[in-house]
Amino acid sequence: MSENGERKSGGLFARLRSGLARSAQRLSDGITAIVAKKKLDQATLDELEELLVAADLGLPVAQEITARLKRSKFNQEVTSEEIRSALAEAVVPSLNLVERPLHIDRAHKPFVILVVGVNGSGKTTTIGKLAKSYIDAGRKVVLAAGDTFRAAAVEQLKIWGERAGAPVIARATGADAAGLAFDAFEIAKKEGADILLIDTAGRLHNKADLMAELQKIQRVLKKAEPSAPHAVLLVLDATVGQNAIAQVQTFREIIGVTGLVMTKLDGTAKGGVLVSLAEKTGVPVHFIGIGEGAEDLRPFRAEDFAKSLVGLEA
Repeated sequence: MSENGERKSGGLFARLRSGLARSAQRLSDGITAIVAKKKLDQATLDELEELLVAADLGLPVAQEITARLKRSKFNQEVTSEEIRSALAEAVVPSLNLVERPLHIDRAHKPFVILVVGVNGSGKTTTIGKLAKSYIDAGRKVVLAAGDTFRAAAVEQLKIWGERAGAPVIARATGADAAGLAFDAFEIAKKEGADILLIDTAGRLHNKADLMAELQKIQRVLKKAEPSAPHAVLLVLDATVGQNAIAQVQTFREIIGVTGLVMTKLDGTAKGGVLVSLAEKTGVPVHFIGIGEGAEDLRPFRAEDFAKSLVGLEA
């Protein structure tokens, strides 16, 4: 089904709600327990603020929401739904600022997307899902297995490439990742590919030598094409919570991250961290992952996310 058709049928929003069920349950249960006790006095507001911080929304967001509630509902009885609606309404402006699709500029052929992130964030899987979606949309895609340290990562990318119908450029284990990226660009250009997706080895954001290797890949790509890479996607694992903010700040400083992909939102109650990321970094969020299937990597939409985060209907 097309995305438009799925949205009209309510299917996409239903999948998003399901994917964020853990985060929504944690917030909803906590809010219900707090507001069921008494009127919205200062003690209740303090409890609510603590709940929002614990849900990884971040202190500034939590304070803003409780201040808003204090102005409008202080010493009144409120329902859980009123609180959740106020919460969704309060976070939408910040999320709107980072809701930005990944634009593939057809003037660049191939359009080079460098995918980075720490170990286990879901880079390779994300690349496979992106490749499938672009190929389904009629684009010609080439994949580069730049995680040359792990044979398993190369094999995983080859499996995704086979599923999607995208050729995978790979080298022997331990080969120079920058050289591979250069070769992949030349091959993709020769074959008339629209998009080149380059996987990279997972690296801790606080390891200087590994981060320097990323910069080398970027430098070598620029020798092949001065404007490349055209996008640098940082893949983040939602389960790490507030640590994601440090990852964004470091990778952006080292490699110039242009956009984010937040994965594993279905496996955590820390979905609120995306709100905190929006507030603190302002880096565009292109996609979110809410499940294992290729169709579960979805374009990020602020309003839908805010409602799903607190368990509200569309």
